[in-house]
Amino acid sequence: TDVAVVGKFAGARALGSVGSTTIIITLTTGILLGMGGGVNAVTALHMGAEDYQRVHKTVHTSVILCFIAGLLLLVTGLAFSKPLLEVMNTKPELIDGATAYLMIYLCGSPALALYNFGNGVLSAVGDTKRPLIYLSISGIINIVLNLFFVIVCRLGVVGVALASIISQYISAFLILKFLFGCGKDYGLYIRNIGIDSHIAARVLKIGLPAAVQYSLFAVANLYIQTAVNSFDHVVVEGNSAAANADNIVYDMMAAFYTACTSFIAQNLGARK
Repeated sequence: TDVAVVGKFAGARALGSVGSTTIIITLTTGILLGMGGGVNAVTALHMGAEDYQRVHKTVHTSVILCFIAGLLLLVTGLAFSKPLLEVMNTKPELIDGATAYLMIYLCGSPALALYNFGNGVLSAVGDTKRPLIYLSISGIINIVLNLFFVIVCRLGVVGVALASIISQYISAFLILKFLFGCGKDYGLYIRNIGIDSHIAARVLKIGLPAAVQYSLFAVANLYIQTAVNSFDHVVVEGNSAAANADNIVYDMMAAFYTACTSFIAQNLGARK
């Protein structure tokens, strides 16, 4: 929606600015999806084994690991956003807008990390509808805020970035609110949040390679984006409009990978 709204109401330059950051955002999102995959696999394994004590430990360790991952991406992004865009040969007329969008967007990394944590836990226990509902609510809010900030407030690139992070924090709040209040074995309890070194190692053993796997295409596409940026800004803007289709297809496939992980891990835990 960010690309659609700025392209329609803020002009081609704003579209090019947002589109210039797409690959970097895909890279950071892939890292957090990978961490969520590690949470999903380990939680599902212990659920299948009916080892609810380890489920409890996995959830309370993973929430810290994912939050730390989100904070690291936030700090790294704020420090290196503009230098990375410069290395990628981002057009001078686009780089200020691209830097502003990227730095604001990455402020939502902790929220995105916590949402992916919650989604990993709920998917592991077979509940994929609740995360979908929460994400749908935040997605609708994102669209409304995009239109409000761009059309009414005339904030352009900054407006769609603000709308994105607000919606990310809403989705994280909704999923954490449920986990803190559900009273289940996989629920969260503030007094029990802490890192179990054995559980942390298991989550990271799966989560870090998965994060690299999710991000590999994005790393390769950084070079492609750099090449695209060598052309006129009109080419960059056209590429920005088209590139989102690639992400949609990739994310749809990734959803089935997550489902396979949940089923396999549960059955492995149950020794079936």
